[in-house]
Amino acid sequence: QVQLVESGGGLVQAGGSLRLACAASGSIFDINAMGWYRQAPGEQRELVALITSRGNTNYVGSVKGRFTISRDNVKNTVYLQMNSLKPEDTAVYYCHVDADRSGYWGQGTQVTVSS
Repeated sequence: QVQLVESGGGLVQAGGSLRLACAASGSIFDINAMGWYRQAPGEQRELVALITSRGNTNYVGSVKGRFTISRDNVKNTVYLQMNSLKPEDTAVYYCHVDADRSGYWGQGTQVTVSS
């Protein structure tokens, strides 16, 4: 079983920055893709950024150039650096990890961007 613990959410003014982290622990043999999703009130959960085991990344268009996903394979941790935040980035952010042929979700962390 894999446990994911997220950190780094909070309240920030528009234009500010936050860095999210998600650490995976437990009986892990192999971690493949790691990603961040978000869900705003009344909206569907959407993929924000993804990073493969080889370090290839993919971003939703609205965050390109502002957000950066990275991972530390020694610490089994994925990060999301969010710069130039906008009010429309306000959502609960969830990490997702593909490990040992199963998918795992973090508990979610709230990001609120004030205008």
